Amino acid sequence: MKTNLTRCSWANTDNALLRDYHDHEWGRPCHNNRMLFELLSLEIMQAGLSWQTVLNKRQALKAAFENFDYRTIQMLDSQLPQLLTNDKIIRNRRKILAIISNARIIDSLETQNKSFNQYLWDFIKWTPIQHHYQSHKDLPRTDQTARRISKQMKSDGFKFTGPVVIYSFMQAAGLVNDHEISCYRYKEITQTHG
Repeated sequence: MKTNLTRCSWANTDNALLRDYHDHEWGRPCHNNRMLFELLSLEIMQAGLSWQTVLNKRQALKAAFENFDYRTIQMLDSQLPQLLTNDKIIRNRRKILAIISNARIIDSLETQNKSFNQYLWDFIKWTPIQHHYQSHKDLPRTDQTARRISKQMKSDGFKFTGPVVIYSFMQAAGLVNDHEISCYRYKEITQTHG
């Protein structure tokens, strides 16, 4: 555990999963196709639930969803009954089907010579959006960019990608830097990617 660091207020916790997620993942610009798919899938699973619930089930979700390998996941239709009875994961039928469907869309992007990474980062011209929030209470649930991305993703066939889910995904994947300005990660990300 990194001590004596100023974190975003939501990450000032004794909960190691949440703190480590903040310190090592949240808001760090991600360009790995598989990891981007994992982050999107986790945000889909989180809709209507606490992020802590998703983090608690993350390892089981990774196991059930083949480590979020979108090439493999697109073939999971036949395993839907097992997924829906797996009490170690979030068993929402619509969310599970959305993840499987989204895996197919991402794979189809590659047949068009466009990676999921390119698809996403093209929306923001490959530069993370830098916000300057004092408190997590100032963060919006969504914004114009997320609405635009959501609209295009839905048009392209993605499921469960409303503007709130997409904004949360943008935060997680580092397309937007929403660390509080007093947070040590804000400074690191701004200096590296700003």
